[in-house]
Amino acid sequence: MKIGFIGAGKMAQAIISGLDKEKFEVYISSRDFEKTSIIAKNLGVNQAKDNIELAKSVDVVIMSVKPQVMPKVLTEVKDYLKGKLMLSIAAGLTLENLAGLTSKQLEIVRIMPNINATIKESTTAICPNELVADTNLEIAKEIFSSIGQIFQIEEKDFSTFSAIAGSSPAFIYIFIDALSRAGVLHGMPKDLATEIVASTVSASANMLAQSGENPWSLVDKVSSPGGTTVEGVVSLEENRFVASVIDAVTKTIEKDKRL
Repeated sequence: MKIGFIGAGKMAQAIISGLDKEKFEVYISSRDFEKTSIIAKNLGVNQAKDNIELAKSVDVVIMSVKPQVMPKVLTEVKDYLKGKLMLSIAAGLTLENLAGLTSKQLEIVRIMPNINATIKESTTAICPNELVADTNLEIAKEIFSSIGQIFQIEEKDFSTFSAIAGSSPAFIYIFIDALSRAGVLHGMPKDLATEIVASTVSASANMLAQSGENPWSLVDKVSSPGGTTVEGVVSLEENRFVASVIDAVTKTIEKDKRL
């Protein structure tokens, strides 16, 4: 199967590098021909001379350009998308927006990876329009499973997903830095403290995923009666830690819906 990426930025490169090149014949194009030529060579894929040639040549077109230039690019290629599957990773553009820029008869899948795609551990949302055949949805899932885990969600939940998966890495980095700074306060070198905290956060997330338990049951397992951990947990509660996180997510969702 031939798949093509219009736009050759970091996200496109992350996806391409994880693809099975024996199963997918990959083409890329972008406005910077010389830079794209280098990327194509490094990734071992084909370079189309322009977006139109790419759209004509492939079965699946993956739109990986910035949202603000998407209307211009889709106007350029829309006449060559008939009978093809289009996947879009452009933030903020709904299925309805994308159909309006192309065709009401086009199979379109809206996709939202997060920053962790660059290390092949993205948490990715996927939502097809009503025209997408089951076989094509599976193709979309296979392509994006190359960069992490897929969650099929309803389009109405994209703003929430954007907050709890797209923006949350920033919140988690703040939490990691706060723990690290506490280590520094009590005499530990910052680099060492950060390494320890990052390892602990990663392992704790894995334990939650593998155990099948809810987070608070694991909190209880770590918190011995009258012990040190429960002292810290109570302090977090007194300082509105949980409420602050919920407030941050709510503000993020509200902002996303205003865009």
